[in-house]
Amino acid sequence: MFQAYGLYSHIRANRIRSMMLLASFVLLLMALMFSGALAIQALYGGYFADIWARAADQFARTWYFGILAAAVWFAIANVFHRRFTNYATGAVSVERSDVPELYNALENLCISRGITMPKLQIMETRALNAYASGLRESDYTVSVTRGLLETLNPAELEAVLAHELTHIRNRDTQLMVIAIIFAGIFAFFGDMFIRRWDFPYGWSPAGQRRRYGDPGIGPGEGSVGPWEPTTVGYPSNRSNKNDNGAGAAGAIIAIAIAVAIILVTWGISILIRLALSRSREYLADAGAVELTKNPDAMISALRKIERNATFDVPSRMEAFFIENPVAERVTGLLSTHPSMDDRVEALRRYAGGIEQESAAP
Repeated sequence: MFQAYGLYSHIRANRIRSMMLLASFVLLLMALMFSGALAIQALYGGYFADIWARAADQFARTWYFGILAAAVWFAIANVFHRRFTNYATGAVSVERSDVPELYNALENLCISRGITMPKLQIMETRALNAYASGLRESDYTVSVTRGLLETLNPAELEAVLAHELTHIRNRDTQLMVIAIIFAGIFAFFGDMFIRRWDFPYGWSPAGQRRRYGDPGIGPGEGSVGPWEPTTVGYPSNRSNKNDNGAGAAGAIIAIAIAVAIILVTWGISILIRLALSRSREYLADAGAVELTKNPDAMISALRKIERNATFDVPSRMEAFFIENPVAERVTGLLSTHPSMDDRVEALRRYAGGIEQESAAP
């Protein structure tokens, strides 16, 4: 993964892969919409094939509303995303007079590479962490904690700033903002469905549903259809009971499939969101070394951050940070960041860095 850290072709390929992952959110949205249609039609009862056909018809007539809703939400987030992230992390903008050394270090890095100076922000916490955010040049931000500013030496602090600038240079911040927004939508609806869904055992399907596509026939009027059997046209009560049982079974199957689609959609959206972060941290570490020419400082900064990165931040924001700030960190496929040992080993192997024993704060 890290072998080609100095090749811009590798960064370009990483962007393409990320864009492909991001585009898959559109497919997940469609799956979520269809599962909703399936669950709604199941409430009207009937054989599974009929429920499926009605859901497919409803989806075909309404799918573009979902795209429109997503577009509206993205437009809102496009304008207010910085406020959202600042509210979630507690970051506050500062000027040169507030933190002159930090401001000058960031400005010097930007000048050295011809990068527009991003806004600088401080999070008032003793933890050691930092993140970059923004969709466009006018609202790029680099945020660091007060603990990071007070604990790291100038070389280490410069390495962290260079790491965050690399996220901006590689357009990681744009992709992460968009990914978090879309993933947040799926997670929100998934939470709502799981927590609020109440299977209507006490709901009498025959008393609540009407014949699909025939608004003139209402509940309780003896309407006849494959999903609403009555005694009309049936030779015996036994036949009626069998059809009722088949209709109930179809509704249960449809609801089960809808729930399964929602759970899979929710899970995949979270996996995609998490997968967007891991390789970027290797690239940002490498970019920091490219900017500062000091791999030892990057290693030392990572080790200090590792020991005190945790503070109160919403879990959905964890992928933004240089190290996961959430206390209960998961590992493996679900982790948002590579382990510090892996990152340090990559810097040692490919950037010639040396880990000093005196790296402790």
